[in-house]
Amino acid sequence: MFALPEEMQAFYYNHIDFITEGAVVPDLRRGLLNDKAEAPRHYVDIEDFPNTTVDQLPRTWKEATLKYDSLFLVKTGFLPWYIQTLTDKLTTAFKRRSKSDIIFISAELGHYVGDAHMPLHTSSNHDGQLTNQKGIHALWESTIPPMFGGGYNFNTGDAKYINDITAETWRIIKATHSLADSVLAIDRQTRLSFPKEEMYKKDDSGKLVLRFNQPVFSDKYAQKLNDAMNGMVEKQLRLSIADVANYWYTAWVNGGKPDLLSLDDPHLTEQNKKNFKKEMKAWQKGKLLNLEVKVED
Repeated sequence: MFALPEEMQAFYYNHIDFITEGAVVPDLRRGLLNDKAEAPRHYVDIEDFPNTTVDQLPRTWKEATLKYDSLFLVKTGFLPWYIQTLTDKLTTAFKRRSKSDIIFISAELGHYVGDAHMPLHTSSNHDGQLTNQKGIHALWESTIPPMFGGGYNFNTGDAKYINDITAETWRIIKATHSLADSVLAIDRQTRLSFPKEEMYKKDDSGKLVLRFNQPVFSDKYAQKLNDAMNGMVEKQLRLSIADVANYWYTAWVNGGKPDLLSLDDPHLTEQNKKNFKKEMKAWQKGKLLNLEVKVED
């Protein structure tokens, strides 16, 4: 939100609580509601497309459905194509000046753009389950960020206009996927030099601490792996922040740059002005206030 131009900032800040909570709704649909249509939106298993590189995959959803049947795409996931679809929907919402749609779709789009920066969301070995590394997914995205996020620099600079949404989406996917093997290889190498008895957390009685029926990695191991990855998690998080702003900004421009503040009660904007300035100053120094971490299942 802070990376957006001034014409968008105050509006998005007015609704930042809704957007923040709404950004985790896709996971709630998938996990709590068991929505079968939801899961494939979160990933794309690049290796499962036969005899095809990332550069050879269909660029648009229309091209994808012409080449592959729906059951195959549900199995492999269709994250990049869904990002394109949501961007089109957000653009339409701006054109229609539909306040509720703008807020809701912005939150949704933010979730999937974030997923596109997590390397294991682009791999069929999404939790190391194929190489005896189960738990690496949550360790990478749910354990390391809250442990070390206090030292991250969240100032990503100003949002940039995306000239070609399709090309940019696939550029992101390709760059992210290039890290998937590294995540798994670094984890395997780190385990070799780490005491097995200290790998996982234990309760006071000595039993393993479980999350979603999986052992939780110890803080010591998380520290070791984070050091070995040399800032990868922070880098990907920063890229995701910047790209969410870029997608929102591009949809607003393509939607005709509507006056967003005219959609809100002026009293709401005035009421939020003080806190907005305070949080903006913190962000300019690379920090976030009122930061709360939610764990994905």
